[in-house]
Amino acid sequence: MENRTARLTLLIDPRKKKLFEEICAANDLTPSQVVRRLVRQYIIEHADGRDLPEWLKPGAAKE
Repeated sequence: MENRTARLTLLIDPRKKKLFEEICAANDLTPSQVVRRLVRQYIIEHADGRDLPEWLKPGAAKE
């Protein structure tokens, strides 16, 4: 798994952010956990034949 972190800043409509945070909390997840999961899934689905590192391949241990 990754051993360093980097910051990703994004702009989102405040109403969507509030709803997103409420849904995350209802599922006992932080918004960061959900975004990391979304990014991971996006990379896997759109790798287009790239050789992914073992820690990023489908089925690898997550967070």
